[in-house]
Amino acid sequence: MARLVLPSKSLAFSRKSLLGLISNAPAIFRKKCCSLYSSLPVPRVKQVSRRLICMVATEDLPKQVEESKMAAPKEIFLKDYKRPDYYFDTVHLKFSLGEEKTIVTSKITVFPHTEGSSPPLVLDGQDLSLVSIQINGKALKEEDYHLDARHLTIQSPPSGKYDLEIITEIQPQNNTSLEGLYKSSGNFCTQCEAEGFRKITFFQDRPDIMAKYTVHIEADKSLYPVLLSNGNLVEQGDLQDGKHYAVWEDPFKKPSYLFALVAGQLQSRDDTFVTRSGRKVSLRIWTPADDLPKTAHAMYSLKAAMKWDEDIFGLEYDLDLFNIVAVPDFNMGAMENKSLNIFNSKLVLASPETATDADYAAILGVIGHEYFHNWTGNR
Repeated sequence: MARLVLPSKSLAFSRKSLLGLISNAPAIFRKKCCSLYSSLPVPRVKQVSRRLICMVATEDLPKQVEESKMAAPKEIFLKDYKRPDYYFDTVHLKFSLGEEKTIVTSKITVFPHTEGSSPPLVLDGQDLSLVSIQINGKALKEEDYHLDARHLTIQSPPSGKYDLEIITEIQPQNNTSLEGLYKSSGNFCTQCEAEGFRKITFFQDRPDIMAKYTVHIEADKSLYPVLLSNGNLVEQGDLQDGKHYAVWEDPFKKPSYLFALVAGQLQSRDDTFVTRSGRKVSLRIWTPADDLPKTAHAMYSLKAAMKWDEDIFGLEYDLDLFNIVAVPDFNMGAMENKSLNIFNSKLVLASPETATDADYAAILGVIGHEYFHNWTGNR
């Protein structure tokens, strides 16, 4: 995730200086690895370390967020770490997006850390309305679980592997916490880092719970023609009553903070990237229609980052599709969700009429930063 302060609009802050955010060896990159940059006029600047660039580029949260009613964050220390009693193998999520409420159905394969043990399963959850719970297809009674403002505790789960199904109701249009699934400017959008997923469904919302996700999204087709989530698009089609659906499958395990969903009226700039093994990867940058002409440099920056990761580290992109969504009211600067990066428009859109060299450099650096999380940070 990036909260980036845009650099001062000075020609001295060039594309080359932003390469420090991508690499601590920009000279090697420029010379050996990416001929794309050879045609760019780059003035000499003193090499700056990645650490320094990142320190300069971050800012505090806005005052209105700091002073909100959200609970103050709790410091977590390594010495206090306790491994979870249960792990999740697969997670199937179904979203029925609505104007007044959204229904979320989660189906999770659960297995204990120690075979044969069955301590209580404690799930995180905030601002959720619980509809039902089932274990192995059997509905739980109220005495089988305990529900409070922050947790759902299943008192005596099975001792072995089992399937857990939970249906919850949420109201994204009333979600002003900037976490979880919220609605803004007519679009549904998510922000799950660090602990936002617990506002979508009951879950062990911690980064050591790694699972494979399949996501089914349903919505009104006229209002939300674009339905996006992590991974590859494996199925889509029309439903009754003017609705449609899309199914996304991410074959790689990830923590819940990297989950993402976007639904709305967006259009895309499309391109392809051919990996060094010869695979074609579809690239799409989604924006409101009026902003689409300003995404050319962002697409160039994405392809340059993908090539750089291959040339320097031998890291080839591992899915068939990479999506970027840029919306003007995304609450963070940028977020590295697996295969579905979400950006504030300031860090994606640029045109020669309005953008300076510093703007172009910032876009290059931040798109690279978020893309690199795919292999260095998301695993």
